[in-house]
Amino acid sequence: MVEYCVTGGTGFIAAYLVKSLLEKGCHVRTTVRDPENVEKVGFLWEMKGAKERLRMFKADLMEEGSFDEAIQGVDGVFHTASPVLVPYDNNVQETLIDPCIKGTLNVLRSCSKASSSVKRVVLTSSCSAIRYRFDVQKQEIFSLNESHWSDPDYCKRYNLFYAYAKTTGEKEAWRVAKESGIDLVAVNPSFVVGPLLAPQPTSTLHLILSIVKGTRGEYPNTTIGFVHIDDVIAAHILAMEESKASGRLVCSGSVAHWTQIIEMLRAKYPSYPFENKCSSQEGDNNAHSMDTSKIQQLGLPAFKSLPQMFDDCIKSFQDKGFL
Repeated sequence: MVEYCVTGGTGFIAAYLVKSLLEKGCHVRTTVRDPENVEKVGFLWEMKGAKERLRMFKADLMEEGSFDEAIQGVDGVFHTASPVLVPYDNNVQETLIDPCIKGTLNVLRSCSKASSSVKRVVLTSSCSAIRYRFDVQKQEIFSLNESHWSDPDYCKRYNLFYAYAKTTGEKEAWRVAKESGIDLVAVNPSFVVGPLLAPQPTSTLHLILSIVKGTRGEYPNTTIGFVHIDDVIAAHILAMEESKASGRLVCSGSVAHWTQIIEMLRAKYPSYPFENKCSSQEGDNNAHSMDTSKIQQLGLPAFKSLPQMFDDCIKSFQDKGFL
């Protein structure tokens, strides 16, 4: 029976991956910071098949060797664990950059030690590791694909630390994979939207919720690709199971500015007090398109639409009492 390890099991993508793999009949191991914290991890144990086929391990991105036990003996590893948005934190190095980069290295070192069983590692990277470039600023619509990388100097200039961390983390992953002979495939999703699975919204969903409720004070001045969580999960499983999958895989639906998203939602859900002031932040609003032909040629179906992903998201907020 196939057994996979999913790092950071309580995260948005990771939790859906655990659910989907269990539904496929796989044995799943997942790592969390505190397996005893029922409030955080309880929902994973309630998933269909979890009692029989899920095992939970304690691991910390910053602790070398802490992933060894979870990874030893599995067929494949999905490394999704990484901090996402820490907008109000001054110590961005400690809370965001180090866990992303060092955590990736720690997981890959554990994969290298378990190389006799681990056939492939799928890394959750990001379109943030692709789209922040000075040349994108200069063109009206710039088509971005797997060959493009974000420029660390651009990221630093505009304080885009998440993008800086994801870019550096992915580059380090490719370096270690090459040195260790690890079969690595990276999935680069854009901004992930969809229904809430955990008891509380994770950082990306929290951003959407705060924009809909008008509690942030402003919305991001960002032009970004959006993608449904179902498409992201399908992409990860394809990246793991399809022998032809290799390199990086852009996973993105439509590109839009947050202004367009709010207009679309306001027309459908007029009773909510949406944010109406746009941030003055620069550097993150470059018009671009994401070329997804590579992953679609591997067999990923057409991406779900913006209305569908946001409707699913808002319905889940309503169902869980957040709206």
